[in-house]
Amino acid sequence: MTTPLRGLRTAPTHAILWVAAVFVLVPFLYGVLGGFKTSGALSADPLGPPSPWVTGNYTDVVTSGPFWRQLANSLFIAVATTALVVSLSAMAAFAFARFAFRGREALFTLFTVGLMFPFAVAILPLFVLLRAFGLLDNPLGVILPQAAFGLPLTVIILRTFFRSIPKEVEEAATIDGCTAFGFFWRVLLPMARPALATVSVLAIVASWNNFFLPLVVFNDPNLWTLPLGVQQFHGEYMADTARILAYVVISTLPALAFYAVAERHLVSGLTAGATKG
Repeated sequence: MTTPLRGLRTAPTHAILWVAAVFVLVPFLYGVLGGFKTSGALSADPLGPPSPWVTGNYTDVVTSGPFWRQLANSLFIAVATTALVVSLSAMAAFAFARFAFRGREALFTLFTVGLMFPFAVAILPLFVLLRAFGLLDNPLGVILPQAAFGLPLTVIILRTFFRSIPKEVEEAATIDGCTAFGFFWRVLLPMARPALATVSVLAIVASWNNFFLPLVVFNDPNLWTLPLGVQQFHGEYMADTARILAYVVISTLPALAFYAVAERHLVSGLTAGATKG
């Protein structure tokens, strides 16, 4: 008796999830299948299956040198940004969560205010600042601003998790001879692996999809990231829509692969933050 009633109660939730999944999957499948067509076949039958299947669009992208260079640039910038934002945020969140000092809440509020400023608003003064420091056409010109804009959200997530660690754990570590840094390094960080994985995924995906800042900073094509490569590829093959779709699909695969690997940690980290906050 309870099973049918439970099914009826969860039916609206399942329906919403299916609708959301369709909205996400249909454009991606359209891009994947469109990459296996010729541009003529894509124009004649946009929603039909490929007939015949054309693999040349994908192989041309994979065998091109600029694609791998842009992939390496995106990977380097994403990893460096993530390492910087997670390490700085972890230390800041530790101080906000475990130490009581004058002005702590005011300083933390200052961090949260950073969430209210969209990236595009600061692009002009940021460009002037980067030019003054000679960071244009330099990967640091992208890494440092990305890390700065990623700090507010990361600090908020990690502070919530760090505050959920019982005080008794810290007292026990102190009795065993741990200093404050020793507790942070040996006890807190290993316990915060789900939260660290969560903020790492968020930082990598944000860096991977960033188009505006690399567009402003990089003039040298050798430093371009994948989003800039997609724009350049679109300019070169504006009439070849099928090949553009193939390039876009392949460009998204590394981020999707990383998300698939880290998905379990991401969900557990968000769940922990929601239940312990």
